[in-house]
Amino acid sequence: MGIRKVGVVGCGLMGSGIVQTAASCGFEVKVREVNDQFLAKGLSKIEGVLAGAVKKEKMTAAEKDAVMARISGTTRVEDLADCDLVIEAVNENVELKQDLWRRLDALCPATTLFASNTSSIPIRVQAQVTARPDRFVGLHFFNPVPVMKLVEVIRAETTSEATYQAAMEFSKALGKTPVTCIDTAGFIVNRLLVPYLFDAVRALEAGIATAEDIDTGMKLGCGHPMGPLALLDFVGLDTALAISHILFDAFGFPHYKAPKLLEKLVSEGKLGRKSGEGIYKY
Repeated sequence: MGIRKVGVVGCGLMGSGIVQTAASCGFEVKVREVNDQFLAKGLSKIEGVLAGAVKKEKMTAAEKDAVMARISGTTRVEDLADCDLVIEAVNENVELKQDLWRRLDALCPATTLFASNTSSIPIRVQAQVTARPDRFVGLHFFNPVPVMKLVEVIRAETTSEATYQAAMEFSKALGKTPVTCIDTAGFIVNRLLVPYLFDAVRALEAGIATAEDIDTGMKLGCGHPMGPLALLDFVGLDTALAISHILFDAFGFPHYKAPKLLEKLVSEGKLGRKSGEGIYKY
């Protein structure tokens, strides 16, 4: 596979999970954040999760220390230049991602593979700003990354067979089950999941039932581990809103348009668990 050193851009909710998972599976990982405060917060989260695993006797203290020793942090994009694979896990913003890839493309050798953890933005839109569209692929992980077994491997028309195979092997090396999707907005899971989540919000708006009863109904009636409204809060209402814009622009179907309640909550800064309040209060 040729991947030994992995670079991750972003040490937030998704990025920290990718870093932890890769380091736990033996890869050397370098993670970049925009400032020291965010970097320290992300690394502290990883150490806290591992410390919890030690407390539960799922790993030893020595194993925890070995995982942390494989992780290094930086605030400089330039420090990712020696990585075999760079995965971005930044906000769902096209311009932000494209600017990042332009910088990395100028820094990294031609052999470095690029992968986006985007949940909805087509890979071709990101790859087109680089000189290596053949070495560009999508690796969409799911939250929480260390627990969730799925990785969507997004193969753009320009992605080479060698890059695709390397992405599949890397996913398996992380203990994940990869599924392949063509390069289309929302890929597999979000294309099907978002209308379901938004219909739950619309049911709440219409007064069909309380948020608690909607979630309980779907958990017990359909066997889901988490109700749709609680899941929205977990994902982040702002993230869901950003995804809705991308899917609605791509397909124009009304079920991808964000409900008014979702827009209202985001405008009020009620983003879900990460802000302390969304559909529920935490």
